[in-house]
Amino acid sequence: MFRSLRSINYRIWFAGALVSNIGTWMQRTAQDWIVLTQLTDHNAAAMGIVMSLQFGPQLILMPWSGLIADRYNRRRLLILTQTLMGALALGLGLITVLGTVQLWHVYLFALGLGVVAAIDSPARQTFVSELVTYDNLPNAVALNSVSFNSARLVGPAVAGVMTAVVGAGWVFLINSATFVLTVGAMLLLRKSLLQKQPRASRKKGQVVAGFRYVWGRPDIVVVLITVFLVGTFGLNFAIFTATMATVEFGQGAGEFGALSSIMAVGSLVGALLVARRNHPRMQTVLMGSVAFGVTCTIAALMPTYIFFGISLALVGFSSLTLMTTANAYVQSTAEPAMRGRVMALYMAIFAGGTPIGAPLVGWVADEFGPRWSLGVAALSGILAATVILFWLVRYRSLRIVRKSGRGLRLGLTYKGDLQPIERVRASSEEHALQQDIETATREIAIVEATTPR
Repeated sequence: MFRSLRSINYRIWFAGALVSNIGTWMQRTAQDWIVLTQLTDHNAAAMGIVMSLQFGPQLILMPWSGLIADRYNRRRLLILTQTLMGALALGLGLITVLGTVQLWHVYLFALGLGVVAAIDSPARQTFVSELVTYDNLPNAVALNSVSFNSARLVGPAVAGVMTAVVGAGWVFLINSATFVLTVGAMLLLRKSLLQKQPRASRKKGQVVAGFRYVWGRPDIVVVLITVFLVGTFGLNFAIFTATMATVEFGQGAGEFGALSSIMAVGSLVGALLVARRNHPRMQTVLMGSVAFGVTCTIAALMPTYIFFGISLALVGFSSLTLMTTANAYVQSTAEPAMRGRVMALYMAIFAGGTPIGAPLVGWVADEFGPRWSLGVAALSGILAATVILFWLVRYRSLRIVRKSGRGLRLGLTYKGDLQPIERVRASSEEHALQQDIETATREIAIVEATTPR
């Protein structure tokens, strides 16, 4: 389950990322709270706008951010982006502590953070492949989710208490300090132990080549459709938890932060279970989509704050099983030289759909009540499962079969995605062979051109 931690570079990365993730979750919680309760009168649509500004740039800048991750030194790139993120958190913290913060300030800082995150995200996602071997890549991706959700378990609860006691501004300042540790961890990495990855060439058309590659992989296209549906309309947890806590159950900042931590318990369990699997499978993405739709429906029907909190653990478990498996599947099956562009597209669809979904879900919560916004999330999971199921039945011969043994035992069988790591190795070897052929051809041409006639 924790085999990637055998690598010293991954251990350093994991520790730095865990501290930074705690700070990030603290800032998200405090930011949502001041927008909802201090800068507006419980306006869920304003929260949706903040989320749109924060995640929208990933959609706009995606064609270039992925190519940057494929072409340039990812370690140096991450040092730059993490430094800029820390500076933005520092700026927002200072104006909040001084009592001069206004709603448009939060909008502006959210936009700035979104632009930097658009460059940071594909580089950070694909940098994992330089920290571990191909065999451990799916495990490392899952452990990244463990780090993210371990932080989610701690960060919102601490932020809720601190926001109530000392104010949101100090939460932002603490988050800015965590980036110092993250940059320090990047500097401590042993460069000699980093796994060398092929870089994208500098010839024209490399952005289009990334789109062409994804279009030629129908399995990745199906995963991206799933990520779009659930990421756009289902993963607006800040809106769900904030409006349910305040509007539906009449709770305060501490109780609001506790809901995110409760959800993180389920998310952490889901990420750990995914980390145990050697290979991510499309079948798991299907089951995660169905479970997400069902658990969101259950959460929408819960009558009290306590039962709603318990149901959020199930929502967290299903959503992380779905998203971590989808992420690991895409990363472990994409060609190394294309991985940055593929993951940029993945993250753009995952986070870039927020400008569409967050205002819509916020409007539903304002007009029809928070429970109906959870209904939208449930519908997104069912639609995603329908897309995957159709593709598996139509193109991968998904069938229900009876297994041998005592009694009636049913199982699923289908073609494909059994050995993603081997496919990556094959494509990597093919890429290396092609480069050798091109080098040999150039050398032959030079010899012929310089040989006397």
